[in-house]
Amino acid sequence: MKKLLVMFPGQGAQAVGMGKDVVEQVPESQRWFDRASEALGFDLAQVCFAGPEEELTRSDRAQPAIFVLSVLTYELLRERSEVECVAAGGLSSGEWAALYAAGVVSFEDAIRVLKKRGELMQQACEAEEGGMVSIIGLDVENIEAICADVGIEVANYNSPGQTVVSGAAAGCARVPELAKAAGAKLAVPLSVAGAFHSKLMAPAEQAFAEFLQDIELKEPSFPVFSNVTGAAHVDAASIREAMPKQITSPVRWVENYQGMLPLGADLALEFGPGKVLSGLAKRIDKSIQASSVSDFNTLEKALASLGA
Repeated sequence: MKKLLVMFPGQGAQAVGMGKDVVEQVPESQRWFDRASEALGFDLAQVCFAGPEEELTRSDRAQPAIFVLSVLTYELLRERSEVECVAAGGLSSGEWAALYAAGVVSFEDAIRVLKKRGELMQQACEAEEGGMVSIIGLDVENIEAICADVGIEVANYNSPGQTVVSGAAAGCARVPELAKAAGAKLAVPLSVAGAFHSKLMAPAEQAFAEFLQDIELKEPSFPVFSNVTGAAHVDAASIREAMPKQITSPVRWVENYQGMLPLGADLALEFGPGKVLSGLAKRIDKSIQASSVSDFNTLEKALASLGA
């Protein structure tokens, strides 16, 4: 039996049309969209399959949508092959898919959680103008110094060569010039609604913590790694404490991936739209193969590689 390290992408991975080919090839998988639509109160499949793009990119749409395709592809692979998950991690909102995979949260509760999380983050974005900048090819020490200089924060430690910063729009506007002067290969402003994973998200963190009090969280059945600490969650109580903090804290993805590797996986698979995390995995550590399962073709390839 193959042992898997499973990864789930976060907001930004969404694309109009995602999931459509899977449902066309495996019609019974429509049930995941139907369950989500019932919990959300709108037709999620319509938004995913047909857009429009501005609708799908809304935080309260994108986060549940990415979750559903992540879960759908993950469950289809598990139904069709004999695998054991030894660890899971997710980038930002994708951590909720990892928690679902480990049995911490139910599907319907996760949908409600992500809708609320997205709404609260969108409100925080609208309350204060912020931005994010991706920096390629500059060491973390220099990046942290730039952040301190312009009054913003590191948002994502994605790989040794890629870090994302976040904060007030005025501070972010100064980053490309400063980063390039310090030796960065590239510094690109991201097309996002606001300053995710920064102190500008504090109102969302507080309200989300209150919302989570009514959500049942169980003990994980295998290790799930925390974006906040970089290490595996300890128990349900620590998950309840960490997940609101995750909205304002930097995503420690390099530590997450490095922490999962010693747990004995044969293969790292990313489930959901895009292939960002499998790409980062290859830059962090090439000791095990990493690939993505984002549509029907990549699902078939993953099954073939597992001998299913």
